[in-house]
Amino acid sequence: MGPVLAGVLQLVALIGALALAYIPLGNYMARVYSSDKHLRVEKWIYKGIGANPDTEMTWPAYLRGILAFSAVGVLFLYLLQRLQGILPGSLGFDSVNPAQSFNTAASFVTNTNWQSYYGEQTMGHVVQTAGLAVQNFVSAAVGIAVAVALVRGFARSRTGELGNFWADLVRGVVRILLPLSVVAAIVLVACGAIQNFSGIHEVGQFMGGHQQWNGGAVASQEAIKEVGTNGGGYFNANSAHPFENPTPFTNLFEIFLILVIPFALTRTFGVMVGSVKQGYAILATMFTIWLGFVALMMWTEFAHHGPALQAAGGAMEGKETRFGVGASSIFAVSTTLTSTGAVDSFHSSFTGLGGGITMLGMMLGEIAPGGTGSGLYGMLIMAVIAVFIAGLMVGRTPEYLGKKIGTREIKLAACYILITPALVLIFTAASMALPTPPNSMLNSGAHGFSEVLYAFTSAANNNGSAFAGLNANTDWFNTMTGLAMLLGRFLPMVFVLALAGSLAEQKPVPETAGTLRTEKPLFTGLLVGAILIITGLTYFPALALGPLAEGLAS
Repeated sequence: MGPVLAGVLQLVALIGALALAYIPLGNYMARVYSSDKHLRVEKWIYKGIGANPDTEMTWPAYLRGILAFSAVGVLFLYLLQRLQGILPGSLGFDSVNPAQSFNTAASFVTNTNWQSYYGEQTMGHVVQTAGLAVQNFVSAAVGIAVAVALVRGFARSRTGELGNFWADLVRGVVRILLPLSVVAAIVLVACGAIQNFSGIHEVGQFMGGHQQWNGGAVASQEAIKEVGTNGGGYFNANSAHPFENPTPFTNLFEIFLILVIPFALTRTFGVMVGSVKQGYAILATMFTIWLGFVALMMWTEFAHHGPALQAAGGAMEGKETRFGVGASSIFAVSTTLTSTGAVDSFHSSFTGLGGGITMLGMMLGEIAPGGTGSGLYGMLIMAVIAVFIAGLMVGRTPEYLGKKIGTREIKLAACYILITPALVLIFTAASMALPTPPNSMLNSGAHGFSEVLYAFTSAANNNGSAFAGLNANTDWFNTMTGLAMLLGRFLPMVFVLALAGSLAEQKPVPETAGTLRTEKPLFTGLLVGAILIITGLTYFPALALGPLAEGLAS
């Protein structure tokens, strides 16, 4: 079997598995967030944190809950790293320095999981399990909660109430993320991923020195890393490491875990707003972009330029021979079109255009299908923009799901789509203009610029993957990427929740003969075009200086 055919067959198998899970998982999540009953363990949690899960919240109250909870998470994780040297189970590792502690705390609380350190040489068992793993669960649950709040904004009328943040957070962890992660971890262990709390072992000599490996609760961390679209890795090699990702099957399984919740949330959206066809329209938009990016990535990475690539069956530099070009291309696209950031190959080693595709996936806003929750609310914001554009074309007041898109709504949507590009471009420009930050670049020229652009694109979009050619473990990059992660996560949430509150206060607008049918393929095409055009106009100059220049020169 040739490498191209193998890649295509894996893609078909992945699509089939996602299709089988779509309806049952989407319906289940809709029931979770629509139920008025609480499990016994959830009642214990509410009592412990002093929350009343039956109290409805307006959007400012919902936002305050998110910000307060996340601020406590940042502080706790920061202190845990600073105290690591005196904690049990530290494996002899010292406390993490202040800049890196801040960066890591901001990273995991914002669902980014950017790592400027070697996981197996920096973090002990306590920080990995009590700190990083916990945030993998709750940060993903926060994203889903915000998406559900926006969906309620479309579904409800004449009320400013969007639900209860604490109930949505707890249910997301207890009823969705935890059960899926347990099943996923069992599968990974059965396939060869490690799960233990062993210490550091010497396994022989390598290039004149001693080679050491440490164990850890890797399979459980790997499960929520993918299910919650978190990213990050127990080991520096991430999902290219055989302890995290042992076989081609686990590689495809991990891609499935990355995509299954974001895609299924479109079904949840359709059920909750009372029209599954609307969910299918959003799904079609996400799937069209994702499949197009996968096909384009495979084409760029399989293109044979010279005898070396021809003999290898594609651009194999930086890719695991266990997975090959096809699976690595699917993984790279899936991880950058979501907010995952896990990698099974090194994106800096991709072809110039291939590296540009990974960047463009993040620049779209990671909405195809996006992160757990963040992908859905990002796509719904783009749907609001598309409806507004369509309204301008035909001279009608734009409407979406029975709600008028007025001045306030379009301003909030516009602020949402502008904030992340502003963060990416400002931080990248500052890093290139100052004398010291460019010293972190491994390469000069277009590829070196791509390393910096990728870093801040990844941070501000809460992706977390790295181009692998930039030394980001400096005070500048630790601090600036940390700020980019925090601002890129929580400022957009302000506009999403404000929009949800504004929509929930409206009364429904009846459909007429002139109402745009947003469940039809025409709207899907309009939405895809709006996403690509808006992103292209925003980022094209920066892409032209980096990956496009490199790709055209090669």
